Formats: sequence, structure tokens, C-alpha cells
Amino acid sequence: MSEKQKKPQKLKARLPRGFVDRDAADIRAVNEMTAKIRAVYEHYGFDPVETPLFEYTDALGKFLPDADRPNEGVFSLQDDDEQWMSLRYDLTAPLARHVAENFNEIQLPYRTYRAGYVFRNEKPGPGRFRQFMQFDADTVGAAGVQADAEMCMMMADTMEALGIARGDYVIRVNNRKVLDGLLEAIGLGGDENAGRKLTVLRAMDKYDKFGREGVTLLLGDGRKDESGDFTKGAGLGQAAIDAIIELLDAPLIDDLIDYSNDITFKTAGLSKFGINATFDEGFRELKVISDLVQAAGYGNNRIRIDPSIVRGLEYYTGPVYEAELLFDVTNEKGEKVVFGSVGGGGRYDGLVSRFMGQPVPATGFSIGVSRLMTALKNLGKLGQNEVVAPVLVTVMDGDIESMGRYQRFTQELRAAGIRAEMYQGNWKKFGNQLKYADRRGAPVAIIQGGDERAEGLVQIKDLIEGKRLSGEIEDNTSWREARVAQVSVPEAELVAKVREILDAQAEDRARAG
Repeated sequence: MSEKQKKPQKLKARLPRGFVDRDAADIRAVNEMTAKIRAVYEHYGFDPVETPLFEYTDALGKFLPDADRPNEGVFSLQDDDEQWMSLRYDLTAPLARHVAENFNEIQLPYRTYRAGYVFRNEKPGPGRFRQFMQFDADTVGAAGVQADAEMCMMMADTMEALGIARGDYVIRVNNRKVLDGLLEAIGLGGDENAGRKLTVLRAMDKYDKFGREGVTLLLGDGRKDESGDFTKGAGLGQAAIDAIIELLDAPLIDDLIDYSNDITFKTAGLSKFGINATFDEGFRELKVISDLVQAAGYGNNRIRIDPSIVRGLEYYTGPVYEAELLFDVTNEKGEKVVFGSVGGGGRYDGLVSRFMGQPVPATGFSIGVSRLMTALKNLGKLGQNEVVAPVLVTVMDGDIESMGRYQRFTQELRAAGIRAEMYQGNWKKFGNQLKYADRRGAPVAIIQGGDERAEGLVQIKDLIEGKRLSGEIEDNTSWREARVAQVSVPEAELVAKVREILDAQAEDRARAG
């Protein structure tokens, strides 16, 4: 067979791994959720800002170009001037660049929020995507921890604005200075201990999951899980392990500190190490946050000091906080599990300073929109807003005059706030139009043929009631008691009659629950 006779290869439609298409229901759910989040941020006096999807790679912090291609964690390409650019990994690094670049024009403190997609060049898996949405709020230029306290209160208010009841969430707060000071005190300060330090912090971060016993093993020789897999531990001595566990076990900050005569530590384990200035400063800041949120009416059931909160190790320099949902959901295996974290953040005083060569304090948090949307759906708090399919204006005749009239009907309905569309397919097969209306879930069909047009009338077909009648009406009595499924009205009464039918349908849905 000659080359000319070969059929061209049909292109295979395929979605890139780690990415998803979103349907109308998901898009509406996200829009509903982000509108509620935005309303809280606006109420707190924050203003929106938008940064581009791409940044120069060196602006993203730890993800710097290597010799060939900077593809560690980010999606990157070279510009025509051979500079590396990357899709943003989060929304915080781009904000830091924006603030530094516009520092002389920005009013400090700069209070801002933004929502958008971020991209991770990582191996995808169940529930792990390469593109997902975040919704951030930040305060730049406020050094005091009152800004961190406000962020925690705003996180709590956001959870409740989304319909998450008190008792179903908690904002957990810690301070990296506490963790850094403790690690320094037990002999893990300095760059030479970076590996062991990371192992200790990861073990502490597992406290909620593994509890005292599991974390003790991870801080010591190691832990074997139920499958028999062994995780090597940090190899700490018993005194150091006791000090860390004592810190993690304390349910309230007041259980660790005596305030009667300045700050002294009650705990035997911690006192063995002569706790240093870094640790002391961190706990003083936590005490201020605790006092501020409680004075504002946010008790421990909403915002709680929790020394087990670690969060990202790259750039947090002070208070860190995390929004955790406490209710159970069913996972892919059918098991009941606690939902867990849906967002968090903290103080990152060094991030803007990288560009400025001077200290620029900043704090903020990020909500994982997709993860939170899943939680809200589990609670039945999202996607409940009724979206009625459009009224369908059918096409009986294809001449210009008739088409113009059908289009006028459609525009009159839209102008009255009613979703409507004029049929755009092959109008010559009217049965196909009604099939289309059924598949779309259209509540009403508008029909006008030549006879109706001559009399200035229009037929209005209640498709919902018509479907019910065809399935439920079994005798003449039921037929007489049923709502009329099709009526003829003057063109001038079209909008009013459609509105009446839609209202009746809404009442039926409300009664049905």
C-alpha cells in the first residue's frame, strides 16, 4: 500500500497524569465555597491581589535551577532569553516577589488574599494531583504575633462560615522557635545535625497518628508498623525522648509554664536541658497568642496551643498553625478515618527579605480548596444550592421572522432572571428537541408553531409535571387533580406563566425534601 493510501492515525484523547477535568457541579461547588471564604477575608479588611502562574525559578525559594533542568518539584521551561521559569509551586513565594518588587508603592502592613492553581511536579497518586487550588491570606509588614493571632481567628471564622460546627474543627498553634530551641537544647543544633533534626521533627509530626508510644519508638531506635516495615528512628537518648514526649503530651500551654513569677518551666524533662532563649521566646509568643484569642472569645475548643504542630521546614520562622477537621470520613478502603488538616500556615519573616536585604516580617495561611471541598461534601454543606436547568425555547420554523421571535422569547426570559436557551441543533426533528430537553433536565419547554404565531399565542409545557403524570397518573380522578402540564397563553404573558410554573416546581421539591 502506498504512503498516500494510508489512513492518518487518529489522535488519542487522553488526560495527562495527575490532572483532572472538572464538571459543572464541582465548579459550582468551588465557586460557592470560595465566595464564602472571600467574604470572611473581606470582612477582616483584606484586599485581593493576583500573581501570574509563572515565576522565575529562582524566586521560588528552594527550587533553584540545576545544571540542566530545574525539575525538582516544579514544572519549568526556558524563556527566549534562556532564563528558567516555573509554574508556581505555592502562592506564598509569588506574593513575596510581588511585595519586594512593589515595596515602595505598597502600604504596610499589606493585608491581602488570593486564590489560584498551583502545580507540583511530583508522582501522582490517589487523591494526589499535580494541579490543585489554594486560597491564601497574608499580612506583610506586621512583626507582632497579634497578626498571627488574627490569622488563627480568621481561620476559625472561615471554618464556621463554611458550615463546619464548633467541635468539628480546631486551629492548632505552635511556634518553630519552641521546636528549634528544644532541638538545640538536646544537642541537635547546627547544620551538621540537619538530618537527625529532620527525623525528630517528622516523628513529632506523627504524634496525632501514632501517639506517645509510636513517637517514642521513632525518636529512639525505630518503629515497625503492622505490615512489618521498619522505619529507622532518630537514635535519641532517653532523657531527650522524655523531654520531647513531655512537651507533646501537654494539652494546654499552662500545663508547661508557671507564670506566677515570670516564665518558668514546670516540667522535669525540659528543665534538665536548661532551656535556651530561643525556646523561651517561642513560648512567650505562644502565651501572647493564647491570651489574645481567648480575650476575643476563641476558647480552646476553637484555637488550641499544640506543640506537636511542625509544618513546612523550609521557611517558617515563628508561629505555625493548622486547621484540622475532627470528624470521621470513609476512605477509599471503606475505613473510617479522621479527615485531618485542610490548611495552615505561619510566620515566614525571611521570605520577602531574600529579595530586599532587610527584615520584612510576614505571616499567612493557605487553605487547600480541593481537600476542603471533599470535606464539605461529606458534611452535606456544599453543592446543596439548587441549580435549575434552563428553560428550552424550541424551534418549529426556520425562517428569519420565526427565529427572531424565538430569540426574543429567550431574551425576555433571561432579562427576567430565568435561565433559558433557544435550541441550536437540527430543528427539523422536533422529537429530538424534546429528547434534548429531557437529557438537560429542562423544567419547561416553549413551543410556538405557525398556528400559535398567527394568534399571538405560545405553548408552555411543564416538563417536570408531564413526566410525573406519565409515570404516576392511573385514573381520571388523579388526572383532574393534577397540575396542568401544558397551557397556551398570549405572548405577553409568557414570562409570568413560566415564572408561575417554576415556582410551583420549587414548592414541590421543597415538600419532597
